[in-house]
Amino acid sequence: MTQGFDVTTDDPKTDYEIIYKALWLVLVNFARMLAADGEGAGKLLTCEVTGAVDWENGIKVAKSVINSPLVKCAMFGQDANCGRIMCAMGYADAEADVNKADIDLCSVAGTMPAYRDGFAVTFDEDFAQQVLKEEEIIIKIHLYDGDAKATAWGCDLTYDYVKINGDYRS
Repeated sequence: MTQGFDVTTDDPKTDYEIIYKALWLVLVNFARMLAADGEGAGKLLTCEVTGAVDWENGIKVAKSVINSPLVKCAMFGQDANCGRIMCAMGYADAEADVNKADIDLCSVAGTMPAYRDGFAVTFDEDFAQQVLKEEEIIIKIHLYDGDAKATAWGCDLTYDYVKINGDYRS
């Protein structure tokens, strides 16, 4: 017999909120695990977009950045090239003014401002490499267009990824 605990209440609305939050946490963790476990992946990449006009536009920007091969390669190479991120934001089919966005690159090593008010920020290359050498990188983008936010997960593009996917035949 297993023992558990009862988190239910007499309020159906509260029960729903508890279950919703628990399920959300499980699903977010599954998404992160799947992204981190990509073939040959070295880093988990998270793109957090805030200040979007709505969730749909925020997720379009986040997915465009997280799926960009150039961004994936930059993160693998520990290159704080915000031009690659800006390019990916620009070709997202989203309602967003990339020229007023802010971009920060974050990890457990710290936060590095990369882009402010339409311009790349001058940064310390050694600090940038410290931030980007970690196993989890967060690309934070603030759009200043609204109050919506969205998050997408992916992985970097490594030599192993190319080798694994180039070595087999369908």
